[in-house]
Amino acid sequence: MSDATTKTLLIVIDSPPYGDWRGREALDMAFSLAAFDQPVALLFRGEGVNWLRPGQDGASINQKTVSRNLGAARMFGVSELFADTASLARFGVERPQPEVEPVVADAAFYTRFQEVIQP
Repeated sequence: MSDATTKTLLIVIDSPPYGDWRGREALDMAFSLAAFDQPVALLFRGEGVNWLRPGQDGASINQKTVSRNLGAARMFGVSELFADTASLARFGVERPQPEVEPVVADAAFYTRFQEVIQP
């Protein structure tokens, strides 16, 4: 977990993995920031938790499967991955990847971060 002295940025992904480019742009932003040693974390909430749904196949709609992108998050230096528990329940995503920490994304959660970016 990050503390206030590390100035971790939180990037929120709240759009679906397919049919909307905002989530991919947010992921690219996180990777870019992390590549320059900026501590960054990702939060999936709302429709964004569908990024975490197992068994996706983007090939059927001529897109890359997003789970491959997420698998690279740690390699690129993204420090933490979170998923809003209410959104997971709402969209029926029962088991996010093991590296994703389910959290209650309330006001107290957001205070853990220096800045919150929602592209």
